[in-house]
Amino acid sequence: MALARPNACGFARLGLAISRRKLRRANQRNRLKRVIRESFRHHRHGLGGIDVVVLPRHGIDPSDPRLHVDAARLWQLVKQRCNANL
Repeated sequence: MALARPNACGFARLGLAISRRKLRRANQRNRLKRVIRESFRHHRHGLGGIDVVVLPRHGIDPSDPRLHVDAARLWQLVKQRCNANL
């Protein structure tokens, strides 16, 4: 899940809220953060001036290879919804 709002900076910014309640082990939380940051780095040029906060669902598996595809789909959805609200 992600929360997004337009910002006045003109470039996209990322926030991560990954708690111990969602992923118990620190290595899982860190791996998920790395995957999300890397995906954001590849897609940030197309997002424009948006602030995004990512909140993972309970029980997400950071070693799942589909996570990269899901993250790419998330950035497209965020871009569409923020552009529709402008």
